Amino acid sequence: MHCFRKVTEDLYWVGGNDRRLELFENIFPLTKGVSYNSYLLLDEKTVLFDAVDQAMGRQFLENIKAVLDGRTLDYLVVNHMEPDHCAMVEDLTLRYPDMKIIGNAKTFPMISQFFDFNLEDRTLTVKEGDTFSSGKHTFHFVMAPMVHWPEAMMTYDETDKLLFSADAFGTFGALNGNIFNDEMDFDRDWLDEARRYYTNIVGKYGMQVQNVLKKAAGFDINILCPLHGPIWRTDLDYIIGKYNIWSKYEPEEKGVMIAYASMYGNTENMAEILAASLAEAGVKNIRMHNISKTHVSELISDSFKYSHIVLAAPTYNNGIYPLMENYLEDMKALGLQNRTVAILGNGTWAPQSSKLMAAKVGEMKNMCLLEISVTIKSALKNSQREEVESLGRQIAKEVL
Repeated sequence: MHCFRKVTEDLYWVGGNDRRLELFENIFPLTKGVSYNSYLLLDEKTVLFDAVDQAMGRQFLENIKAVLDGRTLDYLVVNHMEPDHCAMVEDLTLRYPDMKIIGNAKTFPMISQFFDFNLEDRTLTVKEGDTFSSGKHTFHFVMAPMVHWPEAMMTYDETDKLLFSADAFGTFGALNGNIFNDEMDFDRDWLDEARRYYTNIVGKYGMQVQNVLKKAAGFDINILCPLHGPIWRTDLDYIIGKYNIWSKYEPEEKGVMIAYASMYGNTENMAEILAASLAEAGVKNIRMHNISKTHVSELISDSFKYSHIVLAAPTYNNGIYPLMENYLEDMKALGLQNRTVAILGNGTWAPQSSKLMAAKVGEMKNMCLLEISVTIKSALKNSQREEVESLGRQIAKEVL
């Protein structure tokens, strides 16, 4: 049975929600599911903006059929060719054989890579600044390369002042009936998942996001329609502001994230003492992660959130503890910058982790590595406790 909602007078949300999928891209945990947003316009010509994942296929097709109510589908705009948004393209061509596909020069080679159907006489290729009219509505096409695929684009409806923003402004999490930001407490229930989505999926492409934000600033936008998560029809400056901060790699908050690895509890004990010293010095915004029990996507999200990061890990096989090394490699790959980093190391016979973690941080851009680091052998003793507490006081002074 169909399940859709009205977005504007003649635009409908016809997407779906997946609460069964465990891992997004078979990597990122989805504790709250994920939505796949698609939008159908009923104008003189009917226009569908993007499709959905195969898992939502039946619901999606029923939604479209119900909204069309006997009409045919004239156009499909492909803003992003990733399969979670385009798995149903071939199914749509079979159901609506006269449907034209609107995309850019990089869209159609990708369609041919994913599917075998004949594109001849089906395509309308657009480029930056082109317009298209469906009747009452006029659309402008904005290229958004590498946000986060090379063919990505956005479509602006000048009639409703609405931007179909592809994967930009999206978030993990299934929509629970409420599809608009003003129907929910976004800051409480969605912000962490929005940050985790951005930092892990798009985070590497900060410069490209900045370019698109500058383009978008040239349009009068009242509504943002992303491909995942809530539709924004109020307080657009809030989510655009978040994207501006994240894409500039600026800390979202003054605070301290402590990411520790500990095999037998001794490195954890050192991290706990540091956290206590931070608290005693007046720092309230402290986040601790046992990286052996925290998915790296959450570590990355909080790395983008906080101004100061403490890395604590033992030496393992004369190298960095593997999960810490994986986290640091992700941090580097996603381009994190402009953070202050402190290091706590451990090792029983050949403590190398402090030096090796510092070297990894040194490979990243614009990172401030505190000169004071603490390295212990096996367990923290009273003779070194002051070193840890002194480091805590130094970090607190910067944070406060």
